[in-house]
Amino acid sequence: MATFLMLSTVGPDGASTLTENPHRLKAVNAEVEAMGVRIVAQWALLGEYDFCTVIGTLKTRTMSAIPIDEYIETVLKGKGT
Repeated sequence: MATFLMLSTVGPDGASTLTENPHRLKAVNAEVEAMGVRIVAQWALLGEYDFCTVIGTLKTRTMSAIPIDEYIETVLKGKGT
């Protein structure tokens, strides 16, 4: 079986949730495992990424996405308009 290393970060809402309820991380892991992913090991990181998770049975890549109107507004704000 293949083994994969997943580096992840949490957004502001996720960080707030984990600060208020750190056990939520275990619930998220259970939700991920319910989708058929096996979590082999996991560490909290102090750096660019928040978590390092060793998983089996899944290869994934995630990217942040924002609505196109929000993107346009952000670009225009950057131009000072």
